[in-house]
Amino acid sequence: MAIIVDKVKKRKNIAMACKDLFVQNGIKDLTISQIAQAAGIGKGSLYDYFKNKDDVVFEIVDILLHEHNLVKEKKILEADTTKEKIKIFFHFFYNSEDVELRQLYKEFVSISLVTPEAAMIEHHTECFENYYSWLEDIIKNGIKKGEIKPIALKLAKGLFVLGDGIFIASSVTTSIADVRKEIDDYIDALFELIEVKK
Repeated sequence: MAIIVDKVKKRKNIAMACKDLFVQNGIKDLTISQIAQAAGIGKGSLYDYFKNKDDVVFEIVDILLHEHNLVKEKKILEADTTKEKIKIFFHFFYNSEDVELRQLYKEFVSISLVTPEAAMIEHHTECFENYYSWLEDIIKNGIKKGEIKPIALKLAKGLFVLGDGIFIASSVTTSIADVRKEIDDYIDALFELIEVKK
């Protein structure tokens, strides 16, 4: 009797077996042979599951972001105020738990900027829409609870791209030394304008 392989699970297992290799070395100088060796499979088998090494990075980032989002969702639900919820939403860019994920996220962004294929653009668009919708829901709930003014909804997209912008700027310049402080200061200043004063 033939063995039935769960290709989705196998793909995830292969990707996660390579995670440390990508974190330690980045993607630029890695070869398919090194990636296959880290996964304990042959090059041909790797190509059965992935188009190229970029595809492996995307799979790793997807898996880790899913895990990250489960933790983030729980913390946001436990927070009392909209301001706290929004700050938690941006923890990814500076917390100690997601150092490896941030390193891989840099690779993910770099690949997408250098070689923006249709599939990558579609993937980024889907991610953008999902995360933006999540932040928008936090803001809508804050408006509904009377914590923040309705104008906050018009500022949502700008606030959303703030995290990526500060994170990327801190990665490629020496102008931002403390990502957490920059994000928190911005959110605090924004709340001075949008918070309903009691």
